[in-house]
Amino acid sequence: MYIYNVTTNVAESIHDEWLHWMKEKHLPAMLATGKFISAKMSQVLITEEMGGITYSVQYTTDSLETLEQYYKNEAPKLRNEAMQLFKDQIVAFRTELKVITEQFSMSSKN
Repeated sequence: MYIYNVTTNVAESIHDEWLHWMKEKHLPAMLATGKFISAKMSQVLITEEMGGITYSVQYTTDSLETLEQYYKNEAPKLRNEAMQLFKDQIVAFRTELKVITEQFSMSSKN
């Protein structure tokens, strides 16, 4: 398994609009490409010197080939939509991760 991680810093002035768009439009559109098994969105709990609020979205996929197909076929359109809507109010960087192992606790702590 592989994870396509997108970390985005969002200006506070458009935060609520961006978050709504991510939940209602972008994440469903990413999953609708058929290239990703799941998407997990998390808020990064650090204070950025540049301000804003930072999020990490981890999209799980089955192979690097599938990820390359996403980059070639869907990424330009989906990235362009974000830039058209939010322009210089967001800054994103992307990383690719290879899952080595994943373990789960047998008990749940609440």
